[in-house]
Amino acid sequence: MNIQENISLRNYNTFGIDVKASYFIDITGMVQLQKVLELKSYSRKFIISGGSNMLLTKDIDALVMHINLKGITVVEENEDEVIIKVMAGENWHELVLWTLERGYGGLENLSLIPGNTGTAPIQNIGAYGVELKDVFVNCSAMEIDTGELISFDKDACKFGYRDSIFKNEAKEKYIITSVSLKLTKQNHNLNTGYGAIETELKKMEVVYPTIQDISNAVIAIRQHKLPNPKEIGNSGSFFKNPVVSRKTFKRLKKNNPDIPFYEVDQEQYKIPAGWLIEQCGFKGKRFGDAGVHEKQALVLVNYGNATGEEILELAQLIHQEVDGKFKIRIQPEVNIIK
Repeated sequence: MNIQENISLRNYNTFGIDVKASYFIDITGMVQLQKVLELKSYSRKFIISGGSNMLLTKDIDALVMHINLKGITVVEENEDEVIIKVMAGENWHELVLWTLERGYGGLENLSLIPGNTGTAPIQNIGAYGVELKDVFVNCSAMEIDTGELISFDKDACKFGYRDSIFKNEAKEKYIITSVSLKLTKQNHNLNTGYGAIETELKKMEVVYPTIQDISNAVIAIRQHKLPNPKEIGNSGSFFKNPVVSRKTFKRLKKNNPDIPFYEVDQEQYKIPAGWLIEQCGFKGKRFGDAGVHEKQALVLVNYGNATGEEILELAQLIHQEVDGKFKIRIQPEVNIIK
């Protein structure tokens, strides 16, 4: 069993934060995973996968288990639909490309989201009007204390907006090992009405879009707005878009007639956190090597050697300023490891 000591995690988190793991092991098989969980000599174990949705603020005094399980298989299919099982270590965007190559629809709006498949249910990842729960069938997860493999269906996952049971009562109790998704093979449900997709399709001169066209449009939008983590350290959207009541929305609209919004239902409205942050003057601002991206204020970035503490301090400052100006408390989407 190849357990390494004093390993930098810079290459295992998309923020590029250089913290150390006291112990580190790469997990590539299910039997290996069970055996590592049975090790009593390491009292604390810390799970990391694609590292795309976390901010590390200190060294990890634990056995860091890098979940690198690979494989995509077709479980069921008929003329209209297919169910695929995806192992947790598969890169999410590469999975999306894999489905598009085979003409499977459902993930095209989720193109270019960083990270691995195993963490997708934790966050209930979503973009451009689509969430993971829309195609989710179930996931398998290994209980850390017992090594038992348990299946969670959609109801059991308790999906919410960027939320699930794995961020709440099941937090740090399970390791997701695979995810099963139901996708379409024909008569795809094309979702082009959210954000700038329709505008991008017009620029591409696409009148009757395919799932590949929608993916191409989403990729173009994201590449224009969001920095590549391989070039500038970041974790995508750092904050959730706040959902406010009708009463709060009316107050905001009265004081800010041009405020953008999405109507969730008759009583709730979603406000873009990026707009709130930009109105507070943070867009493009830099504080040493920690900063706010010049094209998208929702994205905090590491320009080189920022520490996790410095990025967290910036996030806290943004939180305070938005609360002071708009009386809205924006919450982190990123998992902050303190």
